[in-house]
Amino acid sequence: MRKFSFLILPFIFSLPIDAKTYTEEEFLKKVNEEVKKKIDLIKTKSVSELTKELLDKEEKLKIKEMELQKQQDEIKVSGDEITKKYAEFAEKQKKIIGCMNRNDDESKSRIGQLVEMISNMKPDKAAEVLSVQEPEIAVQILQMTDAKKASKIFNFMDKEISAKLQKQYLLMKK
Repeated sequence: MRKFSFLILPFIFSLPIDAKTYTEEEFLKKVNEEVKKKIDLIKTKSVSELTKELLDKEEKLKIKEMELQKQQDEIKVSGDEITKKYAEFAEKQKKIIGCMNRNDDESKSRIGQLVEMISNMKPDKAAEVLSVQEPEIAVQILQMTDAKKASKIFNFMDKEISAKLQKQYLLMKK
């Protein structure tokens, strides 16, 4: 005797959802019983009652469709807003990066001018100017200056300032 295991769906049959094992005969008997119950239920109802049920279900489906359409419209609007905000963000980011690049270029240009100015000074005067300059700027200037000229400038500086700048100079070279 063969056994069948079926999940009987509640919207087809009015049984709770659970898997049961039936023989083929038991299964067919159970199916026939459920079909007979459904047919008897339909027979007892009038055509007007059945029509009313169908219309109610149709109305509920229309309401659900409208709700789904509304949700889809809201999602589309949200997506459009996100796209717009992303474009605005990208534009602002582009402007900020442009400003940063422009500032870097201007800074390099000013450092280049200072390098040219320091290169044309005597080492003792250049040492005086660089000694009072911010260490980062002084190191950048010395880095772009000819190595022989930079060593002469270091020799004219106060030993403590010279040591600090040389240490930063070496760290920048790495």
